[in-house]
Amino acid sequence: MNAVPRLTVGLPVYNGEKYLAESLNALLGQSYGDYRLIISDNASTDSTEEICREYAAGDPRISYHRQPVNIGATPNHNWCFEQSGTELFKWASYDDLYGKDLLGRCIEALDDDPHLVLAHAYQAIIDGNGDIVLEVDYPLDTANPHAPDRFRSLLFDVGGDDFYGVMRSDILRRTPLNGSYHHSDRTIMAELALYGRFHQVPELLFFRRDHPDRAERAKPTIRSRSANMEPRRSSRLRHPTVRLVGEYVNGFVGGIRRAPLSSADRRECYGHLARWMASRAVRRSTGRIEDSKPATAPTRIPESSGVVGHGEVSQT
Repeated sequence: MNAVPRLTVGLPVYNGEKYLAESLNALLGQSYGDYRLIISDNASTDSTEEICREYAAGDPRISYHRQPVNIGATPNHNWCFEQSGTELFKWASYDDLYGKDLLGRCIEALDDDPHLVLAHAYQAIIDGNGDIVLEVDYPLDTANPHAPDRFRSLLFDVGGDDFYGVMRSDILRRTPLNGSYHHSDRTIMAELALYGRFHQVPELLFFRRDHPDRAERAKPTIRSRSANMEPRRSSRLRHPTVRLVGEYVNGFVGGIRRAPLSSADRRECYGHLARWMASRAVRRSTGRIEDSKPATAPTRIPESSGVVGHGEVSQT
């Protein structure tokens, strides 16, 4: 492993004992191993700290940090990136699984095309047991060479999980990172798409876990989800719902303003945003994973994906 790796994987976690070890096994078993794993424990109250410390003691790539208090999911995610300092960065979730070639195939794609800003892979939704309940199509037009078309697709088309892709850190650093409003991940992705194209590795290598404890299920309203992202958002007087929604829209506006676009492309993006806002006023769609219905009974993750440690809960 190089003294300074090219990639940092940031894993923010809070009370993740149920799935954390399995996810860490899948990350540490990647065929591309030259990366740093930063774990930021958001003052967990379960056995997350013990699990993390045991893994950190057994693998020098892991840097474990425990926040003194729960700072909220948004600051915890941003903290991971702010500590990275590497050419490439990827957020990881404590409950997801990863095919063993995910990191390597994404980095290969970025190396082959310097105009790409992000690379990810085909994905499936898994349940609490780690079985596939739904293979997910990728409907977004993020490979389009025209920036306003990429932006339009990220506004109107629901799907993809590019927030968990491998990104170029210098481009991500130009954004304001995660905001503590619902769907702030969408504004980040929309802004990144204005800087360059995304690539989807045509292999099933990313497995997003859907389970009852997910924040989207446990926090069903815009306010409760925003408060989970950052505790100060719990105040109705200082942070009414209309303000949270307004910040969401302003996230797109700021992305258009900051991106290196021509005047014509900028006007086109504003036009897409205006039409999107009008469509949202008429019909609201949650776009949540749980709104998708599996077409078949759960199936096991195929061995060809090479998920390391699938089904294992023991530590190193």
